[in-house]
Amino acid sequence: MTGAGRRARTTRRHLLAAGLAGVAGFVSTACGYSLAGRGNFLPSYIRIIGIPQFTNNTTVFDLERTITERVRTEFIGRGRYQVVPDTEGVDAVLNGTIVGVALEPTGFDQNNQATRYLFRMTLSLEFKDVRADKVIWANAAQQFDEEYDLTTGTGATDPSAFLGQDRTALDRVANDVARRTVSAILEAF
Repeated sequence: MTGAGRRARTTRRHLLAAGLAGVAGFVSTACGYSLAGRGNFLPSYIRIIGIPQFTNNTTVFDLERTITERVRTEFIGRGRYQVVPDTEGVDAVLNGTIVGVALEPTGFDQNNQATRYLFRMTLSLEFKDVRADKVIWANAAQQFDEEYDLTTGTGATDPSAFLGQDRTALDRVANDVARRTVSAILEAF
């Protein structure tokens, strides 16, 4: 085979390889993969979401304010929605009720004093498409459980006292509630 024949054959191989690489690249981008936590199954016309203050059916003071603020912030952080505290002039509404909180010891020291607690919060949540007058997502008993080390030397016998002693526990629970709630709504779980 002459030099010109080898060059033509090599050029065809390179073109074939480049073409196959291009097709493979196209197929891999067209197969529907996306980053977890970034999906969105809401109707495209939902742009303004009303999130009124959650209702607090517990004895824990100001819990509803913290949880509501974190859920609003999480929706805003997704970058696609305007969030308002109203139910008028919106495309969808998220209503929430803090149904209950419980605290139970899970870890003890050598004197049988509680050193670790399980904090459990139960919420009733409903996300409604106002235009279609249809509930898109609801969970009447959404539970959030977290374990926390007691940060002070005194014991906590109720959730109010515990959260008063450990503000980071409330922050962590509120962040978890917000992240999981918004993900469940947007990703249709």
